[in-house]
Amino acid sequence: MNCTLSSGAGVSPVLSGVSPAVARSRPEPPGGRRDACPTTLAVCAALLTLALHLYAADTAPPTNRVVRCAVIGGMTMTGLWPEITRMFEAETGYRCQLAATGPRPEISEVFRAGKADLLTMHSGDITTDLVADGYGVNMRPWTRNELSIVGPVSDPAHIRGMTNGAAALRRIAEAKAHFVDFQGVGSRELAHSLWRASGVEPKGSWVLKDETVSKFDILQFARTNNAYVVVGYIPARLGKMNAAGMEILVQGDPAMRRPFIVMEASPRKFPQANHAGARALSDFLLSPKVQTFLAEFGQKTTGRGPLFHPVETVPEQK
Repeated sequence: MNCTLSSGAGVSPVLSGVSPAVARSRPEPPGGRRDACPTTLAVCAALLTLALHLYAADTAPPTNRVVRCAVIGGMTMTGLWPEITRMFEAETGYRCQLAATGPRPEISEVFRAGKADLLTMHSGDITTDLVADGYGVNMRPWTRNELSIVGPVSDPAHIRGMTNGAAALRRIAEAKAHFVDFQGVGSRELAHSLWRASGVEPKGSWVLKDETVSKFDILQFARTNNAYVVVGYIPARLGKMNAAGMEILVQGDPAMRRPFIVMEASPRKFPQANHAGARALSDFLLSPKVQTFLAEFGQKTTGRGPLFHPVETVPEQK
C-alpha cells in the first residue's frame, strides 16, 4: 500500500512497504506534520466493523426460540408428545408450541397454511402430497403405532391371544365369522395388507359394510353385529372408541404397525418459519434418547407394552 505524506515544504515522499518502526524513526519534515493515510483508516474501520459483526453473530442466541408443532391427536391424547417436548426443551432451550392437534386432515391444513414449523402424523397420501406440493421437506419416519383385531368377548373364531394378524383373519374367514370392513383409512389399508398375506379374499355375507357415521362408533357397530374389526390399539385401549362388550383379541404383530413421519416447513414456501428449530426437533425425535424412550413409554402408562414403537433397533420392554 502506498501513502503520500504531505509536508509544509511541499515535499511528497512515498513510503512503500516500510515497517511501522522505520516510519516512526524518520524525523518529521520541518514545519510539517505526518497525516494519517485515509485508505488505511478506512480499511481498519471496515475490519473492525466486520469483526464486531462476526462476534455478535457467533455469540448471540437465535432470536426465534419457539417451534410451532402440528401433532396427530393420538400423541397428545396419550401424553407422549408433552413428555418428548419437555425433554427437548430442557436439552435445547427451545420452546414447543402446539399449533394444532387432531385428525390428519385438520392438522395438515394448518401446516399448509404456514401456521406450523413442524408436522408429525401417520404416513400416507396426505403426507406425500405435502412434500410433492412443496409445503414440507425432510420427511422421515420416527415412530410407529400398532393396530389390533377387536372382537366380541364370545370370540366365535377363537383368535384370542394370537400375535399373527394374517393368521387370525384366515381363521375368521374359515369360521365365516362376521368381519366389518372398517372405512378408517389406516385400518382399511392394514386390513387389506393382512388379507393379502392370509391368502384369503374377504368376500361373502360374513363381510359387513361399515355403516357408521363416525369412526368412533365402529366398535359398537361391530358389537351389534357380533363381528371382528381392525382398529388402532391406542383408541381401543384408552377408551377413545366405545368398546363396551368388545375385547382386544390380537395384538403384538410387527406387521400391524403403521409409521409416523415428521416433516419440516419448506424454507422456499415459508421463509418466515423457524427452520432451525424445526430441524433440531426433527433430529431429536430420531435420536437414541427418544427412540429408547418410545420403547419404555407404554410401560409407564398402561403396563400393556409400548403404545408407540421405535424405528431404530432398540430393545423393547417385555
